[in-house]
Amino acid sequence: MTKRSLEVYGLGQCPLDYLGKIEAYPSPDTKCEFSNLVIEGGGPAATALVALARWDLSCAFAGVLGDDLFGSMIRTFLDEEDIDTGGILVRDGSESQFAFIVAEPGVGRRTIFWRRPTGPPLKPEELDFNIISQARVVLTDGLFVEASIAACKAAKDAGVPVVVDAGTLRQGILDIVPFSDYFVVSENFAKSLIGNDKPVDACYKLAELGPRVTGVTLGARGYVALVEGQVIERPAYPVEAVDTTGCGDAFHAGLCYGVVKGWDVKKSLDLGAWAAAMVSLKLGGRAGIPSLKEVEEKFF
Repeated sequence: MTKRSLEVYGLGQCPLDYLGKIEAYPSPDTKCEFSNLVIEGGGPAATALVALARWDLSCAFAGVLGDDLFGSMIRTFLDEEDIDTGGILVRDGSESQFAFIVAEPGVGRRTIFWRRPTGPPLKPEELDFNIISQARVVLTDGLFVEASIAACKAAKDAGVPVVVDAGTLRQGILDIVPFSDYFVVSENFAKSLIGNDKPVDACYKLAELGPRVTGVTLGARGYVALVEGQVIERPAYPVEAVDTTGCGDAFHAGLCYGVVKGWDVKKSLDLGAWAAAMVSLKLGGRAGIPSLKEVEEKFF
């Protein structure tokens, strides 16, 4: 990658995604034909970094791959985006994370079948804390909980803002919350956390643990955020969604971009919401990422 100071350090999932379109989700014991096969890299943190790299920010990623064909493809996709992949570790004799995703364009939803990497998770002692402390923003999706906590602690100690993309309420992920500045979760995470469909309540509950900004992405309903005590509710940008894969990743990319650029939180969240809408117009999480020119025309 270009020799310049690091702006965004990402840590988390980096699967290979196979995606296809279907007319409707099938019943059991039936056949279902799909079309428009797309093969690309995926993962919340990794895909957010792809967006940020395309928006001319310097990025580095840490994660785990297997020593299989999928692993080499995943790294190649990231290398082609000029992302520093020196923090990715290859586990001998293991398989890389993989996902098969079926999208239903007519209703703007998708179903994900996934397998986590079969090798040992990333460990705190395998992180490069020097790189973390030099970043402008640290982003994690929390898959490797112990490593994520260690990275977030190091970032906080160095005064580096921490953004967390929490898609699933998995064991240990709430331990990351106190070490984050921006903790934005999926609608499913929020429902699992508070037991109802009141995302504002989830924002308040998470804010009690320390982040200055908490939020919930709500798909076609937009998002809700709590910014230092102020509730922000915004509808989604109106689009005819083809596939919602990667929308949350793009949302967090927009937030990270705004943090690096010193924008106010509302503008950063708005970039995230708009980028998410643009991503939904194409199959896969990366094909629809808006260009830097489009971002500049819309927000500068």
